[in-house]
Amino acid sequence: MNVLSKLSGYPELLNDIGTLLENARKKAYVQINTLLVKTYWEIGRRIVVYERENNENAAYGSKIFEQLADDLRKGYGKGFSRSNVIYMRLFALKYPKSQTLSDQLSWSHYVELLMVDDDIERSFYEKQSLLEKWSLRELKRQKSSALFQRLALSKDKKGILKLAKKGYFPQKPSEVVKEPYVLEFLGIPENYKLSEKEFEQKVIDNLQNFLLELGKGFSFVARQYRITLGNRHFYVDLVFYHRILKCFVLIDLKRSDINHQDIGQMNLYLNYFKREEVTEGDNEPIGIILTKEKEEVVVEYALGGISNKLFVSKYKLYLPEKQILQEQVQKILKEEKE
Repeated sequence: MNVLSKLSGYPELLNDIGTLLENARKKAYVQINTLLVKTYWEIGRRIVVYERENNENAAYGSKIFEQLADDLRKGYGKGFSRSNVIYMRLFALKYPKSQTLSDQLSWSHYVELLMVDDDIERSFYEKQSLLEKWSLRELKRQKSSALFQRLALSKDKKGILKLAKKGYFPQKPSEVVKEPYVLEFLGIPENYKLSEKEFEQKVIDNLQNFLLELGKGFSFVARQYRITLGNRHFYVDLVFYHRILKCFVLIDLKRSDINHQDIGQMNLYLNYFKREEVTEGDNEPIGIILTKEKEEVVVEYALGGISNKLFVSKYKLYLPEKQILQEQVQKILKEEKE
């Protein structure tokens, strides 16, 4: 063992130096990333200017991209594939002002965003990537799960445009709930018979992805949270705390259709938390029952007269038909425009 490691203050010195190096590396990465993004934007801008000055219409089949990519690779190495050069040009077209670019997003993030044709949808994913600090993998997952369309379908035109401008930032309980939740990351075949206990374990094993699907602001508290009333024990499947809304969020997982008893049980949980767990500064708890199927009429009558913030939402074990959802969102925008 190194003798110095035993001396007073040496471990602290080593830790301080390590912190300095880590911070320096992070700053260097941000600076390099910012420079790379702005350089690629500038390359794209110059391609656009060249096209205009030479009256060229550089369609994606144009040979200019292949020639330019080949020459740039010869002179400057990797990073200049034909598709990358095309995205640089598109980058300058979709973001005409370089001041609007963020140093928090990598070039790979922007390429993923540029794959979204619709300007409103692209703006949403850009804002959400910044709000929730999504990695590239997380951005891809949310795109493939049609997060924008799922949120947009519960809103009018004004709400959809607000999503695009400001991103998804829940400010009241109803805005926390999605319809449907997409749990494809659990890897459960659609027709596979799974007990609720096994279902819950699958969620716990994939907690990071589940939190991503729940959205911004959720923090995990406990699973199988025990509530004791008299000599009876009840267990809440999952308990979270929402740091934006400042309240507990209780989630029950159901592998089949729900009935009025499931709703009554969640209402009991919420009443208990209001009385026993909520402290000064907390708002009333929220209850969400996640179910594979739900009979709307039964849910409507079962929720009637309940004052607690209780929601029933469906989940899917596979990615939704994004094209169908897009058409539904476009229909909302078109109808309100007419």
